[in-house]
Amino acid sequence: MQGVKISFPLFGDHFIMDPPTYFLFLGRAVYWYAVIIAVGFILAILYILKRRGDFGLTQDNVLDMFIICVPCGIVGARLYYVIFNSSIYFGSGKWLNIVKIWEGGLAIYGGIIGAAIALFIYSRKKKIPITVFFDVGALGLLIGQAVGRWGNFMNREAFGGVTDLPWKMGLTTAAGTVYVHPTFLYESLWDIAGFILIHIFSKRHRKYDGQIFLLYLAWYGFGRFIIEGLRTDSLYLFSTDIRVSQIVAALSFAAAVYILIRHRLRKRKTPDELFVSRLSKADIISSEE
Repeated sequence: MQGVKISFPLFGDHFIMDPPTYFLFLGRAVYWYAVIIAVGFILAILYILKRRGDFGLTQDNVLDMFIICVPCGIVGARLYYVIFNSSIYFGSGKWLNIVKIWEGGLAIYGGIIGAAIALFIYSRKKKIPITVFFDVGALGLLIGQAVGRWGNFMNREAFGGVTDLPWKMGLTTAAGTVYVHPTFLYESLWDIAGFILIHIFSKRHRKYDGQIFLLYLAWYGFGRFIIEGLRTDSLYLFSTDIRVSQIVAALSFAAAVYILIRHRLRKRKTPDELFVSRLSKADIISSEE
């Protein structure tokens, strides 16, 4: 969408931008979207390398994690997008479109699923609890997502419906100006807030493996459910009006909150209550035998 001017009336009538979507390097086009994604990726690596000791991981563990997860995450993100846009990719003469990821079409939830599967296999091989990787990976994800959303800004995409709110974003073409929700900004700010809060929690209050990942799922799921409802470029469940990302976000949020609360309630039991609980389970197993 090169040539579409961007404005934010909140900062004045003269605050108008027309950032390029790419720049030339050695005669080849380098897209800002890819550069921004790479910056988010590097920042996530640096953060995780700094925090690895807190989670009992070595430098090799972290580097292996990225080497394995990045390609698997890209494949997962692409497959997720393709499945829910089947009319674009399935059919005579359309199959090659599946591999043309440079034309866009990646979904974050698919990327998380793909990376999670790869991590599960790696963790089993190394005999490291998968939840440890999930915890540190969740913090890295928040960094990558917060930065990566600015790639959507450069591409003039991932914005919401028409609005008159003071922080609206203007998109100007030859046909005129339309003011929309800057949903890319909403999600970036939500991810930044989530990273700060969960980072502090992980330094001071982390109690068990998997807790940070559950907090990430709850935080991101809640925010994504709301923000996704404002977007105009959502993936839909085949031919329905149901947004796929809202379903996944709601399920992620509900499951994470349920597990967090259940774990919290279990920890509140007194030693005597825990002993009785274990004894009752043992009696049940004995009677079944």
